[in-house]
Amino acid sequence: WRGPAALSGMERTTVLITGCSSGIGLGLAAHLAADATRRFKVYATMRDLAKGERLLERLGGCCPDTLEVLQLDVTDPCSLAAAVQRVQGQPLDVLVCNAGVGLMGPLETCSDQAMKTLFDVNLFGAVRTIQAFLPAMKSRRAGRIIVSSSIGGLQGLPFNAVYCASKFAVEGLCESLAIVLRPFNIHLTLVECGPVHTSFLANLQRPDPEGSEMR
Repeated sequence: WRGPAALSGMERTTVLITGCSSGIGLGLAAHLAADATRRFKVYATMRDLAKGERLLERLGGCCPDTLEVLQLDVTDPCSLAAAVQRVQGQPLDVLVCNAGVGLMGPLETCSDQAMKTLFDVNLFGAVRTIQAFLPAMKSRRAGRIIVSSSIGGLQGLPFNAVYCASKFAVEGLCESLAIVLRPFNIHLTLVECGPVHTSFLANLQRPDPEGSEMR
C-alpha cells in the first residue's frame, strides 16, 4: 500500500454525478470521495444545495481534495451550462446520470403536469446531461457514461405505468447511443436497479388518497 503522499502524482479519475442529495447518488458520491487512495475527484451535483449537508455528514466533514458539491438541475439548461463551465479544463472521465423521480398510482389519477415533470427529469434530464458533457468526451475520445435505469425499464410494474414508460424510453435512448459511441472509445452502461433501501419511495409523487378517483 502506498500512502496519499506517494499517490500525489497519480492521475485522478474525475466523476460527475447527478442527483446526489439522497439515495444512490449520495451513497456513490460518498463512497468515491472517501476512497483511501484519493484516486477520485467527485463533482456531486444536486438541484437543492441545501441538501448537501447530508453528503458532508456522511463523510464526516469536507473533503476538499476529493469532493466538490455543485448545484445542477437537469431540467434547467442554464444550470447545466454552469456545471459544464465549472468542470471545464478538467477532463471528465465518468458521467453518472442518476437524477430521477417516481410517480405511483392508477393511470387515470396521474395529471398531465405530474407526467410531464417525471419525463422532464427521468428522460429529458438524462438527454440534456449527456448532451452537455458528450462533446468534450468525443473530442478526447475517452469516457464512460453510467445511467441509472430500473427493472421498471425492463418490465411494467403495477401502478407505475408512467414511471416505467420513462425508464423504457431511457433504455431505448442508451441502447441506441451505446452503439454510436463505441468508435469514440466512450462506453455507456445502464444500471437496472431493483428495490433499494433509499428515500425514493418516500419522495414519490402520489395521487390524493382521498380523491374520488382513488375510491
